[in-house]
Amino acid sequence: MLAGDRGMRGVPMSDITRFDGSGGFSVFANLADDTELCVYFNSGDTNRRAKIDGESAPLADLAAHLRIVWITPREDRIFVDSASERRTFFDRLAAGFDFAHFGRVARHAKLMTERAGALKNGADAHWLNAIDEQIAAIATAVAAARLQYAGEINYFLHDAAISVDGMLESMIMKTNAAEAERAYLAHLKDNRQLVNDKMVVDGVNKSDFGVFNRQLNLPAHLTSTGQQKTTLLNLILAHAKLVHTKTGAEPTVLLDEVVAHLDAAARKKLFDELGNAHAQVWVTGLEATTFADVPNATFVACENGNVSNIINP
Repeated sequence: MLAGDRGMRGVPMSDITRFDGSGGFSVFANLADDTELCVYFNSGDTNRRAKIDGESAPLADLAAHLRIVWITPREDRIFVDSASERRTFFDRLAAGFDFAHFGRVARHAKLMTERAGALKNGADAHWLNAIDEQIAAIATAVAAARLQYAGEINYFLHDAAISVDGMLESMIMKTNAAEAERAYLAHLKDNRQLVNDKMVVDGVNKSDFGVFNRQLNLPAHLTSTGQQKTTLLNLILAHAKLVHTKTGAEPTVLLDEVVAHLDAAARKKLFDELGNAHAQVWVTGLEATTFADVPNATFVACENGNVSNIINP
C-alpha cells in the first residue's frame, strides 16, 4: 500500500475493508528520515488517498520516499503470464529509481480511457488533437524510461538480460525521443476509428518485456520453473543494487515464500546476497528452520493472530 500501488493482489479497496463493507482503513509509516507516510481509504469512496508529513499528496509521490518491490508466488509465473502482467511488474521496478514513472503510466492509462470515450461520443478533431498530443508526450516518456531501466539493470545482471519490445520503444531506439513522439502522434491521428466499439491503437499499452537466460542461452519462459525462479530472484537483487547505486536509497524488498523450493545451498547463497544488497529485506516462510542460515536478522513469529519476536529460528 505504501508503494502507492493497489496492493500485492491489485484488489478493489472495498475488499480490504471489513467484510460487511463498513468503515475503511489506513496504513502509516515513519521513515528513518522522519518522513511520515499515510495511505487511507474511506467507505463510500472509490480511491485511496495519501498524505506525506500530514499533507495531502498524489499516490504517485509515495514512490519518491519509499521504493518497494515484492515477489509472491504469483510473480513466479511472470515470464509465462500475459504481457500486461509483465508490463505492470517491470513498470513497478522502473519506478523504483524513476519515481515519476509510476505517475506517467497511470496518467497514460487515464488519457487512453478519455480518448476511447471521446471517440465513442464523436468528439471533434480539436478535442481529439489535444488528447492525442498529451498521450504522445507521456507515452514517449514511458517508453524512454523503460528503455533506460532495461539498459541500466542489465549492468547489474550477470546471468540474464532484459529487453523491451514495443512500437514506441523501437521508434526511440531507431531515431530519438523527439522524432518518436512526432511519429507516434501521427499514428494516433491516423487511427481514430473504433472496431466493434473498441479503440484499436498500438503503443506503450501493448509493449512487452523479455528476459533472456544467458547461462542456458534461452528466453526465460522456455526454462524450467526452478530456473525461472532463480532468474527472478537475480533480477530483484540486481534491481536493489541499481536503486542504491542510482539514488543512494535502500529499497524495501518483500519476498513471500521465495525459498520454498530452494535447497540448503541455494538458500544460503540467496540470504548471503540479500545481506549485501543494500536493502531492507522482509522474507516470509512457513517453517522457522528455513531461515537458519540468515545472518543479522530479526525474526518475527505469527501464529493464530499473535505476533512475537524470536531470536533463533
